[in-house]
Amino acid sequence: MKITTFDTTLRDGTQGEAVSFSVEDKLIIARKLDELGIDYIEGGWPGSNPKDKEFFARAKGELRLKHAKLCAFGATHFARYSVDTDPSIRELIDAETPAISIFGKTWDFHVTRALGITLEENLNIIGNTVRYLKQHGREVIYDAEHFFDGFKNNPDYAISTIQAAWEAGADVVCLCDTNGGTLPSQVSEIVSFVRSRFSGTLGIHPHNDSDVAVANALAAVEAGCTHVQGCMNGYGERCGNANLISVLANLELKQGHTTVGGEALRNLTSVAHFIADLANLPVRNDQPYIGKSAFAHKGGIHVSAVLKDSATYEHIVPSLVGNQQRVLLSDMSGRGNIFYKLKEQGLGEQLTENQRRQLLDQIKQLEHEGYELEAAEGTFELMVREALNPGRTFFNLVSLDVATKMGRSGGSLTVATVSLQAEDGLHTETAVGNGPVNALDLSLRQCLAGLYPEIASVKLADYKVRVIDSKKGTDAKVRVLIEWHDQERTWVTVGVSDNVIEASWKAMVDAIRLELMRLADAAAQSSQSSPSLLSSNL
Repeated sequence: MKITTFDTTLRDGTQGEAVSFSVEDKLIIARKLDELGIDYIEGGWPGSNPKDKEFFARAKGELRLKHAKLCAFGATHFARYSVDTDPSIRELIDAETPAISIFGKTWDFHVTRALGITLEENLNIIGNTVRYLKQHGREVIYDAEHFFDGFKNNPDYAISTIQAAWEAGADVVCLCDTNGGTLPSQVSEIVSFVRSRFSGTLGIHPHNDSDVAVANALAAVEAGCTHVQGCMNGYGERCGNANLISVLANLELKQGHTTVGGEALRNLTSVAHFIADLANLPVRNDQPYIGKSAFAHKGGIHVSAVLKDSATYEHIVPSLVGNQQRVLLSDMSGRGNIFYKLKEQGLGEQLTENQRRQLLDQIKQLEHEGYELEAAEGTFELMVREALNPGRTFFNLVSLDVATKMGRSGGSLTVATVSLQAEDGLHTETAVGNGPVNALDLSLRQCLAGLYPEIASVKLADYKVRVIDSKKGTDAKVRVLIEWHDQERTWVTVGVSDNVIEASWKAMVDAIRLELMRLADAAAQSSQSSPSLLSSNL
């Protein structure tokens, strides 16, 4: 069955804390949602703020949607106005969108308490507003606000409100769990009742305050809804709206319905991350389907089974939603983890069974000391290459000295001196940097620049420090993770110590040694002479 998809990321999603999009962002996201195959894109409330008004003004000339219908959002007309004199209704018409979503009061408590009007007046307002918008040639999606709470409190009146919308010509009546307090069994029962009374298109708009918004959307579809509203990544006010990413995947892959289609579904992960980047918000690693950890395996027993058949511990094939399987390294790893990572990095069968066992023991010991190799695959790759090439170190530390001086003005000056023993002798360099990490990095590179000029391409991309045992206060061990990149790839190395400078140095040296290992191995495999590398400890 075809389930119509309605995305409200640009409207309801922006009501979430820390979620904010510029007009330009909203135009870009609308195009991305259109490419994904979403049926309706709710762009905002043109009568509520200048940003949304500008968005719809620019959308007229700049937005060329190939599939989706752009939708403006608003409320039923105010009681003090007639529908044709209400400025907010005029804004909806002037937005010139093919569809308009309009919400009205369903809960009698809201009608008498919030609006301060009679129940009959509210019914007239709903009917008048829907009818007026239809007369102006718009497709109308009527959002029955607080429908489930209203139904629980006064079912007859709740039904009469959506009856008013149906009779006025609403194309869709969407039942809203606005407070997010309804459970799936209740949603199923209530939607089934409504479905038995009405034959038109019925929709569901769940919020996640009870952590069951996605489940409520699925239950509503099973009970007869064919229109589902939600937000990408579950954005939205309070605890968010139904996560449309999970809703789409579940409807397509679990319930056999059609939403955006199987081919488009493969773009779910990239779209979710794209929108999160524009929102400047991280995607939760454990977010179902599209999170980094959604198909990550850590336990040795799990990995051993996954290597034989991924269905043993994966509910779908990750590529169906554009994600990928990952195997992590930790103190919980088994030999299967090692074999998987070796294969992943193209090192395959190069290690013997005994070397793999030793490598596994080494990993578990390092994890016990506070290392985090699941986040530092560069350090793991270095360990493998060192096991394959025992004795190849390229250089060794003789000494290092770091001093930072601060003056009364508040400025600081850091000087680092590094002495290394390399194949051609002792190298000592001093550098001034912006802090100890920068000064050490400069000194290290200056020592090695003549012998290994290739390391100039290795750049620091990110630097993170984590206290391992906070109970020890300033005496605690720290874990330093550094992300690096060269012209071809990105990798992370890790260092652990009770001295943050030493931990940083360890991660820094691992990155440089790994790059030299890769270059030496590549040169050896291609049989092309590279004197600066092949002459060093090979």
